[in-house]
Amino acid sequence: MPSKNDRKEMCDCPVGAFWGDLERTFGKQSNFLDHITRSRIEVLKAIRSLIDERIDGLGNKEAKTNSRKIKNIDVE
Repeated sequence: MPSKNDRKEMCDCPVGAFWGDLERTFGKQSNFLDHITRSRIEVLKAIRSLIDERIDGLGNKEAKTNSRKIKNIDVE
């Protein structure tokens, strides 16, 4: 079984690659990286809020299309 050091890092996401490059450049113990790590959490929370809004919007759209309006017709 390969050790953690032998593990090949793979990152298809450009945002993840960016964070990984920063960590490799500045090291894990830098104050800069501490601030970046905290900002990473905020960025992910912001993305989560966008996703939640989109889910809510799709749910509302689906609810509107599934509900039929009833129209009264006068019969004489």
